[in-house]
Amino acid sequence: MKITLRERLLPSGKINLSIEYYKGTILQPNGKRKTVRDYENLKLFLHSEPKNAGERKENKETLALAKQILAIREAEFYQGRFELKNTTKGKRTFLDYFQEKTEEKSDSPKNYGNWTATMVHLKRCISPNTIFDDIDEKFVKRVRTYFDKEARTKSDLPLSLNSKYSYFNKFKACLRAAFDEGYLALNYAAKIKSFEQAESQREYLTFNEVQQLANTECKYEVLKRAFLFSCLTGLRWSDINKMTWSEVREEHQEGEKEIFRINFTQQKTGGIEYLYISKQARELLGERKGNIDRVFIGLKYSAVYNNAIVLWCNKAGISKHITFHSARHTYAVLSLENGIDIYTLSKRLGHGEIRTTDIYAKIIDAKNKEAANLIPELSF
Repeated sequence: MKITLRERLLPSGKINLSIEYYKGTILQPNGKRKTVRDYENLKLFLHSEPKNAGERKENKETLALAKQILAIREAEFYQGRFELKNTTKGKRTFLDYFQEKTEEKSDSPKNYGNWTATMVHLKRCISPNTIFDDIDEKFVKRVRTYFDKEARTKSDLPLSLNSKYSYFNKFKACLRAAFDEGYLALNYAAKIKSFEQAESQREYLTFNEVQQLANTECKYEVLKRAFLFSCLTGLRWSDINKMTWSEVREEHQEGEKEIFRINFTQQKTGGIEYLYISKQARELLGERKGNIDRVFIGLKYSAVYNNAIVLWCNKAGISKHITFHSARHTYAVLSLENGIDIYTLSKRLGHGEIRTTDIYAKIIDAKNKEAANLIPELSF
């Protein structure tokens, strides 16, 4: 791309000043090449033959102004404005740039996790050789279609609406950054509609259903213990899976009951948590082993284990769509039903904001409304 100041003699005898944007050549259907140029009329004029000192001064000032505008346009070119882009940056691969943006989020564990998860999907639908020069509106629509129709979870299930929303927005954020930094000529993120964010449905178990599961055999004993432990503590899969015996604390105080506590770093947020647990929850952990040993040996995230939860629920006569994360929702609902306040629950769940916990209060409120109509109508 070349940006130059052009002079054109007008029939009036004055010289018109404009900026020429030379965009190279394109190959036409007939096999011939065509030069592509754009012009910007500055509406500035020079005297072709200045007759006195005043006209010469006017020419000097006008030309200086035109050169200043030219310098501004050149600067804007390097910033990716006016549908022009830095041709050197255009040769960089998109996935390499996305990885760079991902690493910039490493100080925020939760955000970093979302970006790395998005990167996994982008590697499946974008060629590693795709450079910024290849990106256009069709490319962006193709990525959106992938998230909407083709992307699958580790359990080989379609993405939830909120996952589509989250992943595609990370992709769009990268496109916006690329535009701001001059890699793209157009802000494609503004041209493509994102997904709607849905309010997550929190599937949970009642106390009686948890009791049914406790009395029902599961194919994998370690999975059963881990799931019930989550029902009694609200811990996430990621924190249960990585738990070692060094995180399990037992305190014996004279004249008081044993106190059990989990000291751990949340896998999702990176925050340090101190969570008191019940004696029954401690019993689910089993016999203490070495500090570096995992508590739930053999527990792993896989489609096999996810299917085992479904089969276990069916065997117990529970037809709900239950996942491991449903145990965390179960703990939250049962806690509110049994009198825990929303602020204490929020702290125990490790939520950063109280509004994240409010969804469980809405569930309890909905159940209260349903209860109002459970008694049959009286006949007067």
